[in-house]
Amino acid sequence: MSQPKFIITMDGHLRLGMVRLHKDLLKPGDRCLGGGFFRFDYVSNRMVLEGKSYDFGPPLWHLLNVLKVPDVYRGLLIVYYTDGGDELILCDDISIVYVDE
Repeated sequence: MSQPKFIITMDGHLRLGMVRLHKDLLKPGDRCLGGGFFRFDYVSNRMVLEGKSYDFGPPLWHLLNVLKVPDVYRGLLIVYYTDGGDELILCDDISIVYVDE
């Protein structure tokens, strides 16, 4: 059964998709720095990332200087909720760059 999952790669790409396993989001040569699940909160105009990947563990945000986000998500505030419920507003800690994918 597919679920809305995301990963971050070693080179800073945020990948989202409806997949069975987080590893299904990897492209050849990618190295993963963790992942989790995603949803969109259209009322508050946010992309909500949360949890951790069963394949790769929680995202290691502290290893990134730049997060490369697909351009289609421009304008959304990107937040991550830890398993403990803490909110991390990613644009406050990481430079966000929008890319064509």
